[in-house]
Amino acid sequence: MAGNSQRRNRRTSNKKGATVGSGGQRRRALEGKGPTPPAEMRKGHKKFRAANAQAKRGATQPRRRTGRPNKDAPELVVGRNPVVEALRAEIPATAVYVQQFIDNDDRVRETLSLAADRGVPLMEASRPELDRLTGGLNHQGVALQIPPYEYAHPDDLVADAADIGEDPLIVALDGVTDPRNLGAVVRSVAAFGGHGVVVPERRAAGMTAGAWKTSAGTAARVSVARAGNLTRALEAYQKAGLTVVGLSADGGVALHELEVLDGPVVIVAGSEGKGLSRLVGETCDLLVRIPMPGGAESLNAGVAAGIVLYEAARRRDS
Repeated sequence: MAGNSQRRNRRTSNKKGATVGSGGQRRRALEGKGPTPPAEMRKGHKKFRAANAQAKRGATQPRRRTGRPNKDAPELVVGRNPVVEALRAEIPATAVYVQQFIDNDDRVRETLSLAADRGVPLMEASRPELDRLTGGLNHQGVALQIPPYEYAHPDDLVADAADIGEDPLIVALDGVTDPRNLGAVVRSVAAFGGHGVVVPERRAAGMTAGAWKTSAGTAARVSVARAGNLTRALEAYQKAGLTVVGLSADGGVALHELEVLDGPVVIVAGSEGKGLSRLVGETCDLLVRIPMPGGAESLNAGVAAGIVLYEAARRRDS
C-alpha cells in the first residue's frame, strides 16, 4: 500500500525539499553566477558584434563607447608585432599588459626585455580583462598603453627658434588625416633643422601611436602644436614676420625660384587628394609648386614637405 513501502529514501510526501545525497546543490544554485559580463563580451549583443568587426578592420585603438573621441584618454597599441615595434621606436609608454600564461615567442620575450630596460611597468592581466581593455581586438596577449600627447601652442614654435637664435622654419598641415603622414613630416622636420609642426585641432591627424612609430622616435625632440583655427594661426605667424608658403600643384612659383626659404617661413602642405582648403590657400603669401618631370600628378604631404625642407636647409647652410 502507498506509504507502507520499506524501500529506503522513498519519497512519501509531495512536499519539495532537500533529498538525501543532494550535497547542497540546491543551496549553491541560489548563490548566483557573479556579476553580468560587459556587453562587449556577451555573444549576440550588438556591442560584441561591433568589437569583432573593429578587430577585423585591424584598428589599433579601442572602440570608445561614446560617439565623441576622448582626446585626453590614453591609447592602446595591441598585438605582438605593433607592441614590439612601438617599443623599438621608443614611443613613450606607461604600461605593458601581458596575458597570464601567455605562450612565449621571440616577440614576447623582446617586449618584456625592452619594457624592463626602459622601466615600463609590466601588468599581468587575464584574457577577459585584456579583451575588455582592448574592446575585443585581437591583442594576441599583449597591449601597450601610451599617454596622451602634450601639444604645444603655435606661438611656442617661434619662441623656440628665437631661443637658439634661428629664423623659424615651421610646417603646417591642412586637412592631413593620416597619422603616418604626420609622423613622416615630424621626422623630416627633425632631419632638416625645422622648429616644429602645426596641425588643426579638428579633422586632422594627431600624435597617435602610428605617428610616433613613423617618426622613428624624432617626435621626442620635435614640438607638435595644435591650432583651434589654422587660418588664424597662419595670420598670427604673418604678423610675427613669417612668410606663409603654401604647396600647390597650381602654384605660380616653382620651388627652385623661391627666395624666402632662408628666412622665417611657414610651409603649408595639404592632403594629397584635396590640397589646400580655400581659406588657407587665400591666406598664404605665396603658392609654390614642386616640379615633377616624371609626370606624377601629386605627392603626399610627407614627401612634399620633406622636399621643401631639404631645399630650405640647403639654402640656409649656404
